[in-house]
Amino acid sequence: MDILNNLALGFSVAGLPENLLYCFLGALAGTLVGVLPGVGPTATIAMLLPATFSLPAEGAVIMLAGIYYGAQYGGSTTAILLNLPGEASAVVTAIDGNQMARQGRGGVALAIAAIGSFIAGTFATVLIALLAEPLTSVALLFGPWEYFSLLVMGLVAAVVLSHGSVIKAITMVVLGLLLGLAGTDIYTGLPRFTFGIPQLREGFDFVAFSVGIFGIAEILRNLESPEGRQNGVARISSLIPSRKDFRETAMPIMRGTLIGSFLGILPGGGATLSSFASYAVEKQVSRHPEEFGTGAIAGVAGPESANNAGSQVSFIPMLTLGIPSNPVMALVIGAMIMQGIVPGPNVATDRPELFWGIIASMWIGNLMLILLNLPLVGLWVRLLKVPYFVLFPGIVIFSTVGIYSINQNAYDLVAISAFGVLGYVLYKLAFEPAPLILGFILGPMLEEHLRRAMLISQGDVMSFVERPISATLLGFSILLLVLISVPTLRRRREVIFTEEE
Repeated sequence: MDILNNLALGFSVAGLPENLLYCFLGALAGTLVGVLPGVGPTATIAMLLPATFSLPAEGAVIMLAGIYYGAQYGGSTTAILLNLPGEASAVVTAIDGNQMARQGRGGVALAIAAIGSFIAGTFATVLIALLAEPLTSVALLFGPWEYFSLLVMGLVAAVVLSHGSVIKAITMVVLGLLLGLAGTDIYTGLPRFTFGIPQLREGFDFVAFSVGIFGIAEILRNLESPEGRQNGVARISSLIPSRKDFRETAMPIMRGTLIGSFLGILPGGGATLSSFASYAVEKQVSRHPEEFGTGAIAGVAGPESANNAGSQVSFIPMLTLGIPSNPVMALVIGAMIMQGIVPGPNVATDRPELFWGIIASMWIGNLMLILLNLPLVGLWVRLLKVPYFVLFPGIVIFSTVGIYSINQNAYDLVAISAFGVLGYVLYKLAFEPAPLILGFILGPMLEEHLRRAMLISQGDVMSFVERPISATLLGFSILLLVLISVPTLRRRREVIFTEEE
């Protein structure tokens, strides 16, 4: 009954006219982001952060959540019709979805993707509601030792599950930790890593950092090698799948939903890993694996369900433990902190209207996405004809005005420029920025819990392994490091995380 009461509270909050509007705007912006190649949800959320500061906390997080799962949803449209994935997680959908479109079944592929995403989103919403209270209760038992070990495991898992070089991923985590520690020492009040710059006494501004690393760097990257535009759009037939289509996709949708629901919780997992894993599973269990790559409808249903479930379930560790499972969740945590909310288990008890309002808004957002995507397919495709050099000046102006409006400080404009150049250089050197933002967000939290634990235990390092939960989490971290050092698993990891640019 508690769950039903909590969901009733959530829907009463999410159903407010202003929150419905924020949910709609987030879903609309996310769909647009998913459709346009080169502008991902991470960059978009980073650039929209300044616009959320004037909103109520509930509306801000609901809108940011809508952008995230809306982008996963919208990326399938151009992936199917144009073989041009708007999102990394839609790369797999393009393999069979575009082949279906070439065969005159693009409408069916879009409908199945929409149905699978809605079912997966509904299941993920229920799963979050079921797991929220138990995980929150467990998290309330955590002390500084357990939180430190949990953060360590999250950073290690982010390294293991990120694609590319392990050494480069570790480097990014360490750099993020160092950048996050700049500012005033929380215990002594002394400045550190400020290089004599007064503006750094409060540390590097989170919004300037995220907009620069993800937004400005992404613009520079796309200007260097803009995505090609394809003018030939496959003819869209009927949007109504046949009974055979429903029979062939029922199990892939279920398997994809379960895969996404599991992998979405893992740090560094989320939508992209879920969609790749689902496609691999469907190809293995299919009676006709030779059909994959030639228009197999299961190759659309499974990955689309998985990426939507993965994107929503990634909210579980963020809402219950205050631990981001991917860069987008790190940005959402940053937005909550800027709103004066400390993410973690206390949110469910101190701000239940926010906690359950976000969960309820996910189901409403998924319903809005169906109403948005299928009727407006033609509009989304026409947007692809807009040249990128027309889009980027507006994006830059929006970002800089938003940053300046927060503190009215010209230093912030210098900061986003510097971080933009840094992000671009990291891209050129094949360093993935995702571990960097996770290290930046988790660094101060890691230090705070470490120093608090050491003060309470009077400097006894063994206290981290004498407490069962802390020792278990540290054990998992060591196990992950051992696994990634196994040559066979390391090669397999590199294959899994090879993404099409």
